[in-house]
Amino acid sequence: MPAPKRIYESKYKPWIELQGKAIVGEGRADLLRAIRDLSSIAKAAKKLDVPYRTAWAQLKRIEAAVGTPVVKTYRGGAKGGGGARLTEEGARVLREYEKYERYLGSFANDTDFWEALDMKLSARNRIRGVIEGIEKGEVAASVRIKVSTPVVITAVITRDAVDDLKLKLGEEVEAVIKATEVMVSKTEK
Repeated sequence: MPAPKRIYESKYKPWIELQGKAIVGEGRADLLRAIRDLSSIAKAAKKLDVPYRTAWAQLKRIEAAVGTPVVKTYRGGAKGGGGARLTEEGARVLREYEKYERYLGSFANDTDFWEALDMKLSARNRIRGVIEGIEKGEVAASVRIKVSTPVVITAVITRDAVDDLKLKLGEEVEAVIKATEVMVSKTEK
C-alpha cells in the first residue's frame, strides 16, 4: 500500500545580522513593533506576554550588536507621562527586518516560484536558448538569451540568481515564461 501523499509547507525564520551577530529575529522585531505602536516598553511587554525584564534584556542585546541605542525612554512622574520610542537606528533596524521578511514571504507564498524550483512547468512555457549577454546591476541582472527561432529573450532576474545558477556566456539554458515575467532555469549536467 503506497504511503499517503503529504503536503509540505514552506516555512522560514528570518533574522538580520551585523558582522556575524544576530540583531533581530521574529521575537525582537515584534518587540520593536509593539514599542513603536504603543510608545511604551511596559505595554509592549504586556502585549507580547513577556516579562518587562526580558523585554529590556532583548533591547540591550540589540543595542550591543548595533553599538547604539534603539529605544529612547522618557521618565514619567506622579502624573505619568513616561514612555518610549524607537530611535532612528531602532526604526532603521526594524525597517530592514520587515523588508527582508516581505522579500522572503513573497517567495514562500509564490507557488510559481516553488514549481519552477521543482521544474513542474508545462512545456509551452519553456524556450531553450544560449546566453548572449549578462548585465549585473546592484540588485538585479539582465540575461539575454538567443533562441533557435530568430528571437532574443531578455530576462531580468536577481544578481543572486545569476550567481546561484552559475550562468556563463554561451551556456544553454531555458527561458521559463510566467504571465508577468521571464525566469531562467538550467539543467545540471
